[in-house]
Amino acid sequence: MKQLFSIISLSCMLSTSNTAELNTPGDQMLSKYFESETKRISKNTLSEIETIEDWTTKKIQYRKQLHEMLGLDPFPERTPLKTQITGIIKHDQFEVQKLHYQSSPKLYVTANLYVPKKIDRPAPAILYVCGHGRVKINGINYGNKTHYQHYGAWFARNGYVCLVIDTIQLGELEGIHHGTYSHDMWWWNSRGYTPAGVEAWNGIRAIDLLESLDYVDKSRIGITGRSGGGAYTWWIAALDDRIKVAAPVAGITDLKNHVIDGVIEGHCDCMFQINTYAWDFAQVASLVAPRPLLILNTDRDSIFPLNGVTRLHNQIQRIYKLHKKTENLGLVITPGGHSDSQELRIPTFNWFNKYLKGESTLISQTATKLFTPKQLKVFKTEPKDQRTTKIHDYFPRIKNNDSPIPNKVVDLIREKTFGGWPDTFPALNLKKVWDVNYNEIRFTAYDFESQQNIRLRMYIEQKNAADKPKSIHIHALNEDDWEQFLSANQLTLGEQLREEIAIANIKKNTPINDETKSKLAKKLNGVRNHSEAHITFAPRGVGLSKLTPNKRHNTQTRRRFMLLGQTLAGQQSFDIIQCIRAIRSLDTYKSIPLELWGKSHTASLITISAIFQKDIQKINLNNYPKTDKEQPDYLNISRFATPLQLLELAKRNTQVNLIQHGK
Repeated sequence: MKQLFSIISLSCMLSTSNTAELNTPGDQMLSKYFESETKRISKNTLSEIETIEDWTTKKIQYRKQLHEMLGLDPFPERTPLKTQITGIIKHDQFEVQKLHYQSSPKLYVTANLYVPKKIDRPAPAILYVCGHGRVKINGINYGNKTHYQHYGAWFARNGYVCLVIDTIQLGELEGIHHGTYSHDMWWWNSRGYTPAGVEAWNGIRAIDLLESLDYVDKSRIGITGRSGGGAYTWWIAALDDRIKVAAPVAGITDLKNHVIDGVIEGHCDCMFQINTYAWDFAQVASLVAPRPLLILNTDRDSIFPLNGVTRLHNQIQRIYKLHKKTENLGLVITPGGHSDSQELRIPTFNWFNKYLKGESTLISQTATKLFTPKQLKVFKTEPKDQRTTKIHDYFPRIKNNDSPIPNKVVDLIREKTFGGWPDTFPALNLKKVWDVNYNEIRFTAYDFESQQNIRLRMYIEQKNAADKPKSIHIHALNEDDWEQFLSANQLTLGEQLREEIAIANIKKNTPINDETKSKLAKKLNGVRNHSEAHITFAPRGVGLSKLTPNKRHNTQTRRRFMLLGQTLAGQQSFDIIQCIRAIRSLDTYKSIPLELWGKSHTASLITISAIFQKDIQKINLNNYPKTDKEQPDYLNISRFATPLQLLELAKRNTQVNLIQHGK
């Protein structure tokens, strides 16, 4: 059997900057889908917690899941920190130790340690985690620790030891936070990698560093930071009970704001866990309870909107009530936008004074910057062995082709990679759209529901005289091949395909070249001369559900899927399974051998489908991806199997035919 349709790779991505222009049926469909999925997740978040006993039972499980979603399961080894002080700045009231440590071997973290001059007994300590404050002068990175130096200075002048640490993106060693946002590093999703996990790990090791200092009181360690630092405050406080007090500033909002309202478009990847277990963000925040927690925000912050912050606060408040510790939860809202303001600093300082020092004195001293960035710089030359700038290549652990495949790997993949698939198959609600005969061939189109709000179309071609074909061939198309399909068929099915042709922006009566005519004739002859049914199918995001061709729009849509515990590619694989179920639901096509055809992107999609759907006789794969950087992104898949190992899993259910590229 020769392949009748050519299939190429799909690279789908999205944006919402000009919403009036983003109005394809696919855009509208996914908008409704995102809304329904977000509501489902939000409704389920913490719904199983009704008593303090429920919380005590579930907290350990929640924390383990968060470790996993940050790439920290298995937990990295606590290797020697190898802390080195490269210089000391003297001030009348404190000193600043310029230092670096290795949170893991060769993962360097640059930091400034502010130590009060007079310490009579072990002092309370603050870990200050920095937001996205770039300090780069004449091409030299000084680190965001220099941008937020006024916090370290204020805490030291008021009796605290304060460690201010750089992030992996805006530190002296400049790594990447924007992998999926602007670097097309979609394999981060496949590896279960998020820079949020590295920032959390660096913070946990920073606590280790503070605890190693004999002048720090281990029982009085707090954490704060704003914006990105606010987010890291949440991660670290949620994971590590050594943090006794937390004050995240402008670092969190809820799933509705991110996915439905589009706030995700203002955030890089460091703000999010790989949302394997489909959490709303209140579930992260709840893990700080019942420790003292002050949530700070402004009333006009466009990337942490007030309505989402207050909704989240209300959910956390319920957990604090179960602990009978409502006095330990505070909410401060000040006027303004997304900025570092004195109005936000004062309640932060008061909160730590109250819970770490037992004081309620008036804050009379302002937080001011006292040093130049150059004074605070740690490295004179970058360490040659550093992995910080490329840590995404080493973190977390992934499989290689020599790794053994666990017996229950398919169950693991179903749970941790495709947990966003419905638990039970939704009703297909199959409906015939049109049915025509042309030159001895019958063409039929059916619509079906893959999921709620995801309605897709399949196109059947078979010999008109055949009652039951001897075989079924489903061709999963990407956008390029979809347009070729339309161009080739507009002569015979122009009226029936008018909606599809309009969405693809193919001009009516566009001349068809001789090559296309030849392909069409060959295809039609193949259908006439074989007792086969050929189904052309475009999964969500392709064909009738094509998204507006805007790179930013497509990127941000793909990022939304991750926050739902899904990926676009993962749900497209489910669409193919639903297409198989739809064709099997028709009496004519029951119990007939079925083959799938795909190329590059869709070759991977149908391989996934074949792992979970057992009534497929053969999958035909053209240009199957060899590495996880080439294959479509599926959450966490690289932690369980390589593309080659996925082929081996598919072979347990079906025949696999690998087609040489271009054939």
